[in-house]
Amino acid sequence: MSESQSYRINIAIDGPAGAGKSTVARKVARALQYIYVDTGAMYRAVTLKVLESGLSTEDDISVGSLANALDIVLLPGAESQLVHVNGVDVTTQLRSLEINRNVSYVARLGSVRTRMAELQRRMALEKGVVMDGRDIGTHVLPDAELKVFLTATPKERAQRRFLELDPEAGITLDQLEKEITERDRLDQEREIAPLLQAPDARLIDSTGRTVDEVAEEIVQWGLAATRTILAEEK
Repeated sequence: MSESQSYRINIAIDGPAGAGKSTVARKVARALQYIYVDTGAMYRAVTLKVLESGLSTEDDISVGSLANALDIVLLPGAESQLVHVNGVDVTTQLRSLEINRNVSYVARLGSVRTRMAELQRRMALEKGVVMDGRDIGTHVLPDAELKVFLTATPKERAQRRFLELDPEAGITLDQLEKEITERDRLDQEREIAPLLQAPDARLIDSTGRTVDEVAEEIVQWGLAATRTILAEEK
């Protein structure tokens, strides 16, 4: 193993819903032998529990208390990251249409973002993490050595999400595109840690590109960033 492969940095991948962040980040982490952290799954887990509890997604205090009481653990899985909440595997419940429609409302609450950012920073303390979300490079890990902003057209992102949903979900592709556009607006306009491209983030438009192509580009950027840091330290 070369020096640039043994030295570890943190990689932040941000972008809107359906841009392919999770799939790409997982491949990048696997290629670099890093730890993958799916922050979106953490917000989805909180949303699941909020809906199960019957709480209002606008009740910052109650939802924050619930989020603080949750034990959220991310584990590697064969195809995707496994999410356990209070010892129970909830992974298969997190991509439902109901979660899709409510997660932005839960994620914009200050109490929830504070709690999740605290957990996420803790996960990245030892370096060697690929973390994806919407505010990683701007808020959670502003000192990440490599930042990427991954996007795609709303139509392409809607098509990707459409394929993830249960065929019985009862929603058309056009409806999903409208919902994704609205979610973009909510994420971009929230007061706390909105969806933004960090000034020092590299932009990738994944429209029409394969996951492997995008992941390999980020891997090469990661290796180059590592070599640069090592050269500066000598």
